[in-house]
Parts: sequence; C-alpha cells; structure tokens
Amino acid sequence: MYQALKSILRRVLPTGFLLKNEPALRSLYALFYLGRQFECNICGTQLRTFINMKNGDKMCPRCGSLQRDRRLWGLLQTGLLRDNISILDFSPSRCLYRKLKQTKGIRYTSTDLSGHFFADERFDITALPVGDETYDLVICFHVLEHIEDDRRAMQELYRVLKPNGAAIVQTPFREGDIYENEAIKTPEERLLHFGQEDHVRVYSVAGLRERLQSCGFDALIMEYSGAETRCGLKSDDVVLLAVKR
Repeated sequence: MYQALKSILRRVLPTGFLLKNEPALRSLYALFYLGRQFECNICGTQLRTFINMKNGDKMCPRCGSLQRDRRLWGLLQTGLLRDNISILDFSPSRCLYRKLKQTKGIRYTSTDLSGHFFADERFDITALPVGDETYDLVICFHVLEHIEDDRRAMQELYRVLKPNGAAIVQTPFREGDIYENEAIKTPEERLLHFGQEDHVRVYSVAGLRERLQSCGFDALIMEYSGAETRCGLKSDDVVLLAVKR
C-alpha cells in the first residue's frame, strides 16, 4: 500500500510540493497505523505496526525514519547531544535533518555532495573547506562505502574534529575482511559485488575500525543484539564511535 501510494503521488504532484508538505502528508497517512504496540523514538508516534519495506527495513509512517535513523537518534540521546555542540552531518535522512534543525542549543550543519539529501552545504568529504578543529561531533552514517579514497575522508574527519570530538560511523558490514576492487567500476558490477550501484566496497567491522585507527582515531565498536521491537530496531546492529584523542 505504501509503495503504491508513493508512486501515485510522485506521478501527480511536483517533487518540490511533496518535499515541502511531506510532514503533513505523512501525518495523514500515519492515522492508519496508530496503535500502542510500537513507538518511533524520533517523532514519538505510537503505532500498531511499522511499514514493512521490501528490503526488510521498518519505516515509521509518521516521520519516515528507518531502523538506522532510530538507532542513530537513540545513540545521540546517550549524552552525545549537549548544549552548544557543533555538529557536521553527512547526507542525513530527512527525518533526522528536521529533528536536529529543531533541536535548540546545538549548531547543526548538514552536507551532501550528491544533491539527493536535505543539506546546508555541498562539501566533498575528502577535502572539507573548513578549518581544523571546527566540530565537536561528526555523523557519517552510510557514507564511506560510497567514497573511493576513504582513508583521505577519514583523515579529513579527524582534522575537522576538536580534541576529544567524535565521529559516529556506520556502513553495511560483511564477515571476514574488507572487500574492495578498484577494477570494479560500472554500476552493474558494483551492484553485483558490493550490493548497491554506487558502493565501492563492503567493510568488515574490524577492517573499518583498523582504518579509522590508522588515521589517528580511537575507535570503539558498539554492538547491539537482542530484540528491540518497541522502536522497530534491528536485532543485531553495529556502530563505531571514533574519538579524536
């Protein structure tokens, strides 16, 4: 039902209108999902169910959050958000962009080079046009797997963070070693080998941690396991917290 309605709206309404009015349209659609069994930790809506996506993800009908968005927001609530903090967020989801823009007491900047996401800037992650030690927190969720020179990107994240600042990093993961091959160039080949047309590698958890540490970070692996069904979270999940010492 969700995908069919989304397809119809895209055909009959301009993209700009849909983006501007997305919160209102989702509020109406979410009425069909209201209940008490589940709750989105981003918008606070209580639901009888999440929208089950074809890829197995669970979307909040009210704000559009996916599992990784709710995981990130939950992590931010553990003390990472504080008054007067400066944040740089790469390619944020629309729900988190709106949420963080509305959060008082923080200085929030979003960036996206592709033009596909809500963003204040269009920074190249491998050559950030900002000074050293500018940000307290960097959010880099599902970005590095798109970047050919990922080590240069990690060095830039390290450079622009203040001492004891942190980068929250997540990518898709695989068992074993990092899998990458510079000879794989076409979208078709990348889909076959890396799981998506614009991915250039698949990290392992240990491999990503090693690369972050080679750029100077102390990288903590945070593993989440067990059912967290109330907020529609994955039963197994990994996020890395890379701290600049």
